[in-house]
Amino acid sequence: MPRPPKCRRVEFLPQTTYFKPAGVPLHELEEVTLAVEELEAIRLKDLEGLEQEDCAARMEVSRPTFFRILNSARAKIAEALINGKAIKVEGGCFRLSLGKVRCRFCGREWAVNRGEEDVGVECPHCRRRFVAGPLRRQCRRGWEEGAPPAED
Repeated sequence: MPRPPKCRRVEFLPQTTYFKPAGVPLHELEEVTLAVEELEAIRLKDLEGLEQEDCAARMEVSRPTFFRILNSARAKIAEALINGKAIKVEGGCFRLSLGKVRCRFCGREWAVNRGEEDVGVECPHCRRRFVAGPLRRQCRRGWEEGAPPAED
């Protein structure tokens, strides 16, 4: 009996989760189901153009595991395109990550998972606690998307 897969780190949830060939009624189509982590692998490798090692690090899986996820996704997409099937994006074993948060005190960055930004986070480096709020990026003109996160 194989062990259950570890949850993969995903930074993106698609707004559109269903794609079908034009001009064919939905009830006449077969479906191919693409897992959310497979779509993330396609996004990182093919859309962002990252190397497989960087993609694997972003998804927090090994490079061979990333390669298997990517190949599975590409095979499903090819099957749908060649055989005129619909693609449905759903399911999988993943955890949504908002990306990186910057500590307002020491300036270090680290990954934050969904939900942590509302209850506050503790910087793993300086151990100060603050509410992260929506992710912001500091630039020369200050904070791009509003004020810096408030202290707890």
